[in-house]
Amino acid sequence: MPTSRNPAKIFRGRVADQIVEDLREQILSGALPDGSRLPSERDLATSYDVSAPTIREAIRVLTAMGLVNTRNGSRATVSAQGDTMLAMSIASVVQVEKVGAREVLGLLGALNAYAAELAAEHATDEEIARLRQAAEAIPAAEGVEATAAALHRFFVTLADIAHNPLLAALCRFVNEMQIGLSVKLSGGQDGDWGLVASALQPGRIRIVTAVAGRDPAHAAAVVREYHEQVLDRIRSVRKGREAESDNGMTEALTSWLRSHVGLGGQVASHRSTES
Repeated sequence: MPTSRNPAKIFRGRVADQIVEDLREQILSGALPDGSRLPSERDLATSYDVSAPTIREAIRVLTAMGLVNTRNGSRATVSAQGDTMLAMSIASVVQVEKVGAREVLGLLGALNAYAAELAAEHATDEEIARLRQAAEAIPAAEGVEATAAALHRFFVTLADIAHNPLLAALCRFVNEMQIGLSVKLSGGQDGDWGLVASALQPGRIRIVTAVAGRDPAHAAAVVREYHEQVLDRIRSVRKGREAESDNGMTEALTSWLRSHVGLGGQVASHRSTES
């Protein structure tokens, strides 16, 4: 067997599904590590005693799950990255369950508040200094893309210094969604984007100060207040436009997800924008 262990025995039923499950288990367990190449279709077909089309079907499913990559027609490569799988899962739930932009922003506020709470407890002085540097770098960024990247970097840093890997992964993508939504609602124009991003800089500095104060409850409260201001600012710059309503914001979010989270869950955007 060209994979790292013998394949699971294939029973009657959906053969391709059983192959998917066997390879998926090998990938998630690390037997097939990230970056490694899967055996050729011919070798896999021989190992599982199935036809080449069955193997191709299984590879297509693994690609859609974000577990392998088949770019440029080359042999499938394992691409088991937590952020990729999480992005696809969250994007799918948001679209299937018709989750509104308000709910996404509310979730982000809760996630970032919890991150600030944990950071106030667990971050080192050096990590808090890094968070402050990330906040202070935002006003110096020029243009929508650079500002979006700086904003994303600030909130990713906040999540990272909370020392909770699952929380950090959730925050990375949900912040990406919120920033992308804000950029989309601004039409990608520096003017509207600048109104939102620059007006909220004092709030970001307050977040840093609250975390540095080592008061978890206060840090969480400051973040929740910041996110309320974010929502108010988004609405204020959209006043009188077609996307002012909650429905318009939700449509903009769905459009962003369709454009930026594609097959395999890869986020095709830059660190888009925030409020």
